[in-house]
Amino acid sequence: MATKYTNLDELRSEKRLLKQEIGELEDILTFKSKKDSLSAMTGGLTDKFLKETENEEGEKSLSLDTQNIMREISSGMKETASRKNVLNLANDSVKSGLLETTIKMGTVALVSNFAKKSVMNKNWKRKAVGLALVYLAPYALRFIRKKLDEYQKNQTASSLEKLI
Repeated sequence: MATKYTNLDELRSEKRLLKQEIGELEDILTFKSKKDSLSAMTGGLTDKFLKETENEEGEKSLSLDTQNIMREISSGMKETASRKNVLNLANDSVKSGLLETTIKMGTVALVSNFAKKSVMNKNWKRKAVGLALVYLAPYALRFIRKKLDEYQKNQTASSLEKLI
């Protein structure tokens, strides 16, 4: 199984080649920066959301790029709102009225702008409020809408009972 060497020089040259090959493999497996290593592991998915900053001592640190994150969120909300605008204005204007759709779009715009400004703020409490808005506002708005619809149905039912 083992390779037999005829002299010591062959063994030393083989050892040198193996060390060189191991060094090349280590260079491939180790990364120069944290951002590059995360980029390689995630296939470039995290490149938009991370940035490397250098402090006074020259050390590089990895941090979240909140401006780019908020830009992505706001562009996603705008795309969603504009798609709804194009498709739903034609359908909803007949069913529920143009005013209701306009109010929905205005609410989405106001909440997203407030959340964007809050996350960009330096105060951590405002950032927390902004992130809570991003994640919780859609659920809260759906809940409020559901309750308003139930209230409207109850009022309609009670007014019909009074008429009968």
